[in-house]
Amino acid sequence: MKKGLVALIVIVVLIVIIVAQVIGAYNTMVELNEDVDNKWSQVENNLQRRADMIPNLVSTVKGYAQHEEKIYTDIAEARSKLVGAGNMNELAEANDELSGAISRLLVVVENYPQLKADKNFIQLMDNLENTENRIAISRKDYNDTVQKYNTHIQKFPMNVFAGLFNFEKRQYFQASENSQTVPEVSF
Repeated sequence: MKKGLVALIVIVVLIVIIVAQVIGAYNTMVELNEDVDNKWSQVENNLQRRADMIPNLVSTVKGYAQHEEKIYTDIAEARSKLVGAGNMNELAEANDELSGAISRLLVVVENYPQLKADKNFIQLMDNLENTENRIAISRKDYNDTVQKYNTHIQKFPMNVFAGLFNFEKRQYFQASENSQTVPEVSF
């Protein structure tokens, strides 16, 4: 009788330990997954911040450079795509388009010296530079978090639990080759 009771207690303890490990593994994966979502939200917020600045920048430039309608149209379309992006790939593509349109706008600014001296324009450019830095930092934070999450769910025995609970690898935010070419603009 005592041997049977001891065996039962050992089995129950082992089951409790295994269940606790599974619960701990699941909770860790949930926390890491939520952290990835949070970091992605920060990327989206910073991209939206930049998109919200664009109308002010365009209207300031329009006051000086009224004959550049193609650039204004490109910026409006790119901004619209960014706001309407449904997934990470669409957002990255729209971001690249908007970055390209902003770069072309800044090249146009070179032709208008009085615009470069405008206080509103200078402030907008400072804000834009600050926002671009925020975007770069939030993208790096996002990618670091994705790397941590992906590494965690691929290690044994987490990969077993990740498969069991449908935790999948997350995609990194990657800039296209076009967005890595920065135009030279001097003010």
